[in-house]
Amino acid sequence: MTWKRVATAVVLIPFVVGLVLYASTAVVAVALAAIVALAMIEYFALGDAIGHRAYRVWTLICAGLLVYSQWLASVRISLVDSWGALYPGHISGQGGGFTQAVFFLFLLGIATLTLATKRPMVEALPAAGISSSALLLVAFPLSFAVRLHGMGAIGPKLLLFALVITWAGDTVAYFVGRAIGKHKFAPVLSPKKTWEGAVGGFAGSLLVGVAFSRWIGVPMGQMLTMAAVGNVAGQVGDLLESAYKRSAGVKDSGTLLPGHGGILDRIDALILAIPVVCYYWILFGN
Repeated sequence: MTWKRVATAVVLIPFVVGLVLYASTAVVAVALAAIVALAMIEYFALGDAIGHRAYRVWTLICAGLLVYSQWLASVRISLVDSWGALYPGHISGQGGGFTQAVFFLFLLGIATLTLATKRPMVEALPAAGISSSALLLVAFPLSFAVRLHGMGAIGPKLLLFALVITWAGDTVAYFVGRAIGKHKFAPVLSPKKTWEGAVGGFAGSLLVGVAFSRWIGVPMGQMLTMAAVGNVAGQVGDLLESAYKRSAGVKDSGTLLPGHGGILDRIDALILAIPVVCYYWILFGN
């Protein structure tokens, strides 16, 4: 129901905005690790619904290490450049090696669990698949929120920008779609989404780009482009999560957030929007 969606947003949004703008990157990393864990638990439940049980504990541990690797990278970047500038050459040199080590450690753990546990062999491939996809499709992209937040003085504002273009896009798309939506956008994946809602959401994100350009002093063209690619990435992420739910035969990933469903339902668009905004800024910003 709409009132539940609004009430949940009224409670959560001020808290998230305060956390992003005023907390340290370390605190943001801890909060993100908790959110990622909840989202992955819901993702594991989708796998359970089709009989594919993940190696939950090991995958959650590696997800936490991925978040830590992004925090470590942000700390090193801050030491290298006190102005918070980040250039493409820093990507591999600052924290990239630790992230690769986490993925390799995850691989070794999956190999050990597959060979050493007493699970039926028919579960070996599904368990490895759900575990790997949870780490790659949920934890890894979301961990870029820590990297984005740690980009010096402008980092918290850039992370907030990624959040707000997603929130605005979702909200405008929802109400525009309900009011005038007639042409189905992706009927197989999400029957209620319409082209009218998608265009309205895109326009809403562009308006956020205009407002943030004035606030943080970044040229309008850059902010509008970043808002555009971030919105498109967010809509793709939303549809991707819908595909997962349809595959599992469920409507929502959970029930933790009234009016929204589960954590994964609420952050699905951010899974792609955040890393896209992060890499856009790395490659073209500043």
